[in-house]
Amino acid sequence: MTTYINKITIQNDQRGLLFKDGSYVKLLGPGKHRFPLFSKTTVTVMDITKPFMVPGKELALFLHDDKLLEELHVVDVADDEYVLHYEDGRCGSVLKAGKHAYWKSAIKHTFNRLSTRSLELPASLNAADLMKLNGLYHTFEVAGHEKGFLFYDNMLQRELGPGKYRFWRTPVSVVMQTMDMRRQQLDLIGQEMMTEDKVTLRLNFVSQYVLHNPLKALQIKGFEEQLYIQLQLILREYVGTMKLDELLRTKQEIGAFVLERLAARSGEYGVSFLNAGVKDIILPGEVKDIMNTVLLAEKKAQANLITRREETASTRSLLNTAKLMDENATLYRLKELEFLEKICDNVGSVSLTGGGNLVEQLNQLLGGKRSG
Repeated sequence: MTTYINKITIQNDQRGLLFKDGSYVKLLGPGKHRFPLFSKTTVTVMDITKPFMVPGKELALFLHDDKLLEELHVVDVADDEYVLHYEDGRCGSVLKAGKHAYWKSAIKHTFNRLSTRSLELPASLNAADLMKLNGLYHTFEVAGHEKGFLFYDNMLQRELGPGKYRFWRTPVSVVMQTMDMRRQQLDLIGQEMMTEDKVTLRLNFVSQYVLHNPLKALQIKGFEEQLYIQLQLILREYVGTMKLDELLRTKQEIGAFVLERLAARSGEYGVSFLNAGVKDIILPGEVKDIMNTVLLAEKKAQANLITRREETASTRSLLNTAKLMDENATLYRLKELEFLEKICDNVGSVSLTGGGNLVEQLNQLLGGKRSG
């Protein structure tokens, strides 16, 4: 229901909009205003600290009034823009497509236009601005050990270093892909392979690499999986040309062979291989038992050979001693005394009967044995 008036008072922090028969007539400033009786006049009182909004009326209906326009900030936001609205220096709101109006009095209004045609948000925006814009942009982060690659609608735009990057949410698809530039390790665990002599074994192998051309690596679908398969094929090629004994004997050479073959293909993958080597060679149980038996037999044969060598050396030494004793009576006599000393060390007492002293009896005993 419409209420017609003939007088009204407008305060200093207010403005009035005069309507007659529902149509806008003019702006009313602070003060008392009188109207003729039965003039079908209405006044909408506006708080100038609030945005200019008239319920049920479009802003365009008031823009023909030059006096009103002098008291308003009118902001026209295009479809590909956002406008940050600041009140007394503080970010108050984000204005989207359309026309917006604010009273110039009481509050200082400033505006910052942001075009979404440049998909990346300006770096000058502070934390308060970004909080107001929350939900209107994507955030991507590139870590310190990574390189990022920016794509618009699946087309590469540029390479990005470490940092945070923000892009408007628009119909354009924005994708960030990152590549780890740290040293990487490729583990091949428990791979079953067959040697040339048809022995199946399991191999644990490791290789380390770093990216030197991350863009090339990025263009390879299933990059790590393809590296794994390449390593597996090279190992199968090497193991398949070696007999088990030879493989076990030269297992330290496997890493050098694999590293050389991988280095020849490194340009295709955009990587530099640093090292490669065998961690474990795991044999089947029956093969391990056979090898243990062979090893035990070899060790026994080596032990027997050493024993025979020692016995031969001992016999040769005894023969040389006997020859010397035959040629030298004094040496023979010393040997007799040496043996007698050893006997005395192991005998509690020695009893000799007959005449003469002890030394003479021992001499006679030894002399008698020698002459006998």
